[in-house]
Amino acid sequence: MRYVAAFFLARLGGIDSPTEDDVKKILASCDIEVDSERLSKFFSDLKSSGKSVDDLMEEGASRMSALGGGGAASGGAPSGGEGATEAAAAAEPEPEEESEESDVEFGSFFDF
Repeated sequence: MRYVAAFFLARLGGIDSPTEDDVKKILASCDIEVDSERLSKFFSDLKSSGKSVDDLMEEGASRMSALGGGGAASGGAPSGGEGATEAAAAAEPEPEEESEESDVEFGSFFDF
C-alpha cells in the first residue's frame, strides 16, 4: 500500500508517470524502508496490465460501487396524522442552556 500511496503522491505532485526512483525518494523522505522487490513488482504489474493508471482507477471504482456501502438505511418518513407531529417534535432537540461551569480559563494551560 505504501508504494501505491507514494505513486499517487508523485502524481499529485505533478509527475504524470512516476518512476521507481520517484517513489523511492518520496518514501525515503518519510524514513520508510523500501523493499526493492515489492516496488519492482508493483511497477511490473502496472506495466503488464496494459492499461493506464487512470483506466485502472476507473475500473476499480466501478467494482467498488458494486459492493455498496454508505451509511445505514434511515427509517421512512412519517405518513401524516398525529404521529407526524409527534415524530417531528421528538426529533427536534431542545437547545441546551450555557452554564457558568463551561467558562474555563486555559491561560495557564498553554504555558510551558
